Amino acid sequence: MKRVMGLDVGSKTIGVAVSDLMGWTAQGVETVYWTEPDFDEAVRLLQPIIEQYDVKEVVVGLPKNMNATIGPRGEASQAFAAALTEATGLPTVLVDERLTTMQAERMLISADVSRKKRKAVIDKMAAVMILQNYLDRAGTERRNYVWQNLAVTKKKCTEFQMKMETSIYSQKFSV
Repeated sequence: MKRVMGLDVGSKTIGVAVSDLMGWTAQGVETVYWTEPDFDEAVRLLQPIIEQYDVKEVVVGLPKNMNATIGPRGEASQAFAAALTEATGLPTVLVDERLTTMQAERMLISADVSRKKRKAVIDKMAAVMILQNYLDRAGTERRNYVWQNLAVTKKKCTEFQMKMETSIYSQKFSV
């Protein structure tokens, strides 16, 4: 199976995470340093990771304002996602990333990680959270799909069983 890559795109860094082969968990890979808006540089830096992990899809964090509007950082992420798709041919999905960096920082603080070390891993942690949120949502949709199909299958089996019982019953008493 192929993996999904999660990106937390900033103006100077890109946090990178990838899923496991089953698409259940996200793991941080690294933080890539780039110069916005040099998309070619970013693609050049991400391409080896894409190949190493056999990535099939990319999830890019979309920083929305708290009122759900898209500001300049959101527009930059949309442009980045479009450029990445154009350069690699991989589908990109934009996922709301509101508060993921703050959430990652709180997690690192609670783990007693020093400020210097937090700065080095914060973008990678945010990428993990963006990707994990996406994987969890996709997993829920997969589970719902399976349960819906199971319910339909069970209903069809019950209908078939009733037809068979009716058929057997009518054969027994139609002499």
